Amino acid sequence: MSLKKSRVLFLLAICLSGLLIVSSAGCKAEKQEIAPVQKTVIQLGDKEVQAKDEAIYKTREYNGHKREYLSLDFSKIDHPASVAEFQQVFHQPPIRQYKTGTCWSFATTSFLESELKRLGRGEFKLSEMYTVYWEYVEKARRFIREKGESFLGEGSEHNAVFLRMKQYGAVPASAYSGLLPGRTEHDHSALFKEIKDYLDFCKKNNYWDEEKAVAYVKLILNKHLGEPPAEFEYNGQKMTPKDFLDQVIRLPLDDYVSFMSFKYLPFYTKGEYKAPDNWWHSQDYYNVPLEEFYQAIVQALKNGYSVALGGDVSEPGISGVEGLAIVPSFDILPALIDQDSREFRFYNKTSTDDHAIHCVGLTQKGDHTWFLIKDSGAGAHRGPFKGYVLYRDDFIKLKMLVFTVHKEAVADLLKKFEQK
Repeated sequence: MSLKKSRVLFLLAICLSGLLIVSSAGCKAEKQEIAPVQKTVIQLGDKEVQAKDEAIYKTREYNGHKREYLSLDFSKIDHPASVAEFQQVFHQPPIRQYKTGTCWSFATTSFLESELKRLGRGEFKLSEMYTVYWEYVEKARRFIREKGESFLGEGSEHNAVFLRMKQYGAVPASAYSGLLPGRTEHDHSALFKEIKDYLDFCKKNNYWDEEKAVAYVKLILNKHLGEPPAEFEYNGQKMTPKDFLDQVIRLPLDDYVSFMSFKYLPFYTKGEYKAPDNWWHSQDYYNVPLEEFYQAIVQALKNGYSVALGGDVSEPGISGVEGLAIVPSFDILPALIDQDSREFRFYNKTSTDDHAIHCVGLTQKGDHTWFLIKDSGAGAHRGPFKGYVLYRDDFIKLKMLVFTVHKEAVADLLKKFEQK
């Protein structure tokens, strides 16, 4: 075929193709058909992995200032409609911590209140602030002993509550609220600043008199929280906080165990949870692979135990206003969440020890397991579930860093440590 003839045929083909396109477009216009909206999904090979979550910016107002933040359209998330859908463990109603960094005490106190009911001791409302008072005292004591080299912050860990109760006992909420007369909401901003300023002064001036320094910190605490009771009346009987712990609630404080899942320590060994709020460097954490970490939480809840959790709540996939916590597809796909992706986020500090919460329920919705979280944070109380947030399984696996539970709930897992 000649070059000239080939060009003519090529041009004819283009013209015919154009006529077909115009004809087709004309037919569609006459029928006024609208193409169906296709679900945007992410695929690996020929397998649909997850509906795509689009990253979007939203605006919220806080203290009179508008702030833009990254989020997603939570209306597209298939989630439980109410807390009534969950298989629940007994727990006291949610309460707020207000302007304090004491989630660790609220979460663990709530956990112990659930334990008291499970153990047949009855229903109690314990004082969070009694424990907080003595935790500040012990932080100050260590700061002075360590010549200012001990971390000083408002936060702490679940097992600090057990330690303080062993030292100082416990009291019902009615005996000590930590609120001065006329106050109804906690605000520790001035309290913590005053303690920090004083201890920074001690460090700057090499003032290491432990007895006098701790006594001064107690004066600051008394000024802001009120002095905790050395004795109080309960059911018509006078008793000390130690009496209340030993004779009334009788909590088995040595029977609670904490777990983590990190590669910086060999699995099935105990060691330190490397987070600033573990300010006394507790090495009582059992380290297990991620899948066993996650399944232990699930099985504990199924068997009637509640679980205290700690981890990261600063990601776009969690919203107190929406009452939901998921891992969006623009972060990582659920199929790719594993030991290494979890470790990477802890290593580069995108997963940090932000918040302590109390997990009190479990349910299944579609392909996902959902967890009912009792949360003392302000965001949860602004949301639709009023003090609860619903966590999806992927969020638990990726962002929850530690948990605490009664040892009987994880007996089989603990046996693996005995065999080492």
